[in-house]
Amino acid sequence: MFGRRWWAYPLTVVLALAALAAAVRPADAAAVPDISVVQGRYGWVLRDGDGREVTLRGFNVSGSTKLTETGLLPFHSTADAAKSAQAMRDLTGANAIRFLISWEGVQPARDRIDTAYLARAVAQIREFTNRGIYVLLDYHQDLYSAHLFDEDSWYDGDGAPKWVIDAGDYPDEFCGICFLWGQNMQTNAAVREAQYDFWRNHAGVQDAFLSQAGTTMAYLKQALPSASFARIMGFDPWNEPFDGGLSGGTGVQWEQTYLVPFYQRFRSTMDANGWSAKPAFVEPLVFWNTVYAEQGGMAGLPAFGARYVFNSHYYDGPRLTLDLSPASDGVYAGPMNRIRDRALALGTAPFVSEFGNAMTNDRTPWMIRGMYQGMDAGVAGKSWWTSPASGGTVLSNTMWHWDIYSGRHASGESGDAWNDEDHSAVTVNSAGAVVPRLDIRVLDRLFPSAVGGQTLAFAYEDLARSGYGGAGTQQAWLIAPSSMPAVSSLVSGRQYGVLVWRGTSAALHLPASFTPSTAVVVSDVPSSAVGIALEEGSTVARQLVISAPTNGVHVALVVNPGVPVSASALASARTELLAWRTTHFGS
Repeated sequence: MFGRRWWAYPLTVVLALAALAAAVRPADAAAVPDISVVQGRYGWVLRDGDGREVTLRGFNVSGSTKLTETGLLPFHSTADAAKSAQAMRDLTGANAIRFLISWEGVQPARDRIDTAYLARAVAQIREFTNRGIYVLLDYHQDLYSAHLFDEDSWYDGDGAPKWVIDAGDYPDEFCGICFLWGQNMQTNAAVREAQYDFWRNHAGVQDAFLSQAGTTMAYLKQALPSASFARIMGFDPWNEPFDGGLSGGTGVQWEQTYLVPFYQRFRSTMDANGWSAKPAFVEPLVFWNTVYAEQGGMAGLPAFGARYVFNSHYYDGPRLTLDLSPASDGVYAGPMNRIRDRALALGTAPFVSEFGNAMTNDRTPWMIRGMYQGMDAGVAGKSWWTSPASGGTVLSNTMWHWDIYSGRHASGESGDAWNDEDHSAVTVNSAGAVVPRLDIRVLDRLFPSAVGGQTLAFAYEDLARSGYGGAGTQQAWLIAPSSMPAVSSLVSGRQYGVLVWRGTSAALHLPASFTPSTAVVVSDVPSSAVGIALEEGSTVARQLVISAPTNGVHVALVVNPGVPVSASALASARTELLAWRTTHFGS
C-alpha cells in the first residue's frame, strides 16, 4: 500500500484505514481499568489495567469551588460540567482533571453530611468520566477556612466549615504587609493557629475531618457507576499543606511528625471505605520547590511504594515576585527534575497537580509553555537531541485551572473572583463557546497518553507564540543538531515531537494544529501498524496509535510540516533517526 515508504507516511493515508476504530478504548467503561502505581525497569510510573504506562494531562476544575455562588462545587449545574468536559476533551485532548471538593460543602454542620452536595458532585464528575477522562478528587483548602476572615478583608480562604472555626479561639485575622494572598500562611496569626490545631488534632478536629472523608468516600463508591468509579484515579487528602508553626524543628521534621501521620490516617480511611486499590496523591509542604522558604519535600522517608503518589505543585516564586526575566528554553528543567528525583527517592510515581501563572502577566504564555516543556523532558531543548536519555520521566499533570466562568462570576469580580487571581486557561465568548486565552498550541499538545512498555525519552516543539491568543513572538526551543541535517531540515520551523519507547504499542494525543493531509511520521515501525483514532468522548480530538510488531526499542518522529515532503527527504531523515536511536538507546 505504501510501497517503499512504509516508514514515513502521510497521516491522511492512515485516516483511511479500515481499522480506525480498533485502537479506541472500548466504549463499555466497565472494562476501563484503574490507574495504579507500578515499579518498572526505569522507575515508578502510572499504569492502567492493561499494563500500559500512561501520561495524564489536563486541568483543575476549578477555582469556583472556593466560591459560595457555585455551591462550593466547580460548576453551577451538571449542564455546565458537561459543556466544560466536552470543550476540554475537544480543544486539548485532556485525559485527566483534578476535581475540587470542599470540607465545608460536605459537612456544613458538625452533625450533618450534605448528601445533596455529594450527589451534585457525582453528577458533575460523571460528565468527565463519561468522556474517558480520569478524575483525581481533591479536598481543597486555602488559608484553612473562609470563616477566619472578616467580610471586608483583602483576602479570603476556603476549606474548613464555620463550626470548626467557631470551636476554636482564634485572633482577628491580619496579614500585615502582604502582596500575595499566600503570605497569610506565614504572617496571619488566625490562619496559622487554626492550621496548627488541625495538625495536632486539638478538640478532635482532624478526627472529624477523617470521619467525614470516610463517609464521602463510601458515598462516592456507592453512588458512582462502576465505570465512573474506575476512572477515579485517587484522592488528594489536603491541598497545599502548611505547618502553622514548626515548633522549633525543620520542615522535614514537621512533615515526619505531623503531615505523614495524617496521610497515613487518610490512607487507612481510604482502605476502610472501598478505595484500597487507589493511591493517595500526597503533597509536601507548600513552599517546597519554590526557591523561597524551601523546606520539606518529604526527604528521608521510607519508600512510599504503590499506595501513594508524590504529588507536587509548581509555581515560579521568583517570577511571581522579584525576577522580571522572561521564561526561555529549559528554564523549568531544574524544578521539574527536583519533582522527578524526589519521587524516585521516595519509591513512587510523580504527579504535578497544579502549575500555572496569572493571565494578567505578559510573561505567562511562555512561562506555561516552559513548564510543559520541563514536564515533557527535564533537559533544555537545545540539548535534548544530544542527551535524550537524561530527560527523565514524562510528568503527568493538571494545570491550574479551567474556569468557564472566568471574568463572568456572579460576584462581579474580575478573573477568578477570588483573591484577585486570574489563572483560567479558558473563558466563554459572547456566543457561549469555550475559548482558550493562550495560544492553543500551549494547551493542545502532543504527548504519549499510553505506552505498552516504558517511555525512554520524549520531547515536543509546540512553536507557541509568546502572547495571548496566538499573538507575539514565535521561537523554536527544541533544536535538532547540525549533525542530523535531514532531520534538522524536516523539523526546522515546524511543530514536531519525538517518542522513544521500549515495548510494543504507543498512543499519542495528536494536536488539532497538525494538518493530516501533510503531517508525517518517521519511524522504524511499519505503516500497517499505525493508525489514527478519535479520542474517547470526542468527535474531533485524535490520537496517533502505533502497534509495533516486535517488542524492542522504537522511535517515532511526528512532524507537522504544512506542505508535502519529498520521499528522498523522508528517507534521509529516517536513516539519521534510526542511527540516533541506536547511538543513544540501542536497537
